[in-house]
Amino acid sequence: MADGALAARVAAAELDWIVPEWPAPSHVHALSTTRHHGPRREIDFSPRNPDAAQARSELRRFVPREPVWLAQVHGVVIASADAAPAIAPQADGAVARGAGNVCAILTGDCLPVLYSSRDGSVVAAAHAGWRGLAAGVLEAAVDAMRVDPESVLAWLGPAIGPEAFEVGADVYTIFTAHDPATDVCFRPLRAGKWHADLYALARHRLARAGVHAVYGGGRCTFTEHDTFYSYRRGGADAARRMATVIWRT
Repeated sequence: MADGALAARVAAAELDWIVPEWPAPSHVHALSTTRHHGPRREIDFSPRNPDAAQARSELRRFVPREPVWLAQVHGVVIASADAAPAIAPQADGAVARGAGNVCAILTGDCLPVLYSSRDGSVVAAAHAGWRGLAAGVLEAAVDAMRVDPESVLAWLGPAIGPEAFEVGADVYTIFTAHDPATDVCFRPLRAGKWHADLYALARHRLARAGVHAVYGGGRCTFTEHDTFYSYRRGGADAARRMATVIWRT
């Protein structure tokens, strides 16, 4: 089920931001922004955007305090959103146990993944492009939660879809040489090229980590150009980013 109160606030602000449909406890709250802020305005959370501070102030209307923003590097480090660091930690995930501490991920084709324990005592977020997926960022986030993986709920936010994400032999081999079962997550296109399914790869990696309650997925940042930014689509959108956040109260 979605967070009805948060969804109502988003709708009242005339935003098409996404409130996850998943059975998280009522004191766990999450949302994922789109390219829009109102009917005719766009919002960009990229740190390279000179108006990023304004974008963050608009998000603050919906979250209890300033999120812990990360300097994302496609790695596996998970920072603590409870620590209130003075500068952005170099990390690709965050975990929070304290009430009101907000985990945040920026994406523009990569997969944002949100986590909650079933009792809502801990939440987390991870930034998972293909490099992060292969390196184990999803598993690192589960480990950082320090709960039984069977008790973890996960939600997959908007990412580039399986009909748009073309990869070469390097990416295909990184996954399948380590885990032949991931071959089903790739569809051959032509010699040396495949379409990769980030959502399927994420579900596979989460299942291997013991997380089987996985929700979301199915959007495509590349093809849904009226709703999302996309790095691979290029142009001005390549540098722009959306935010996905989670916190507990």
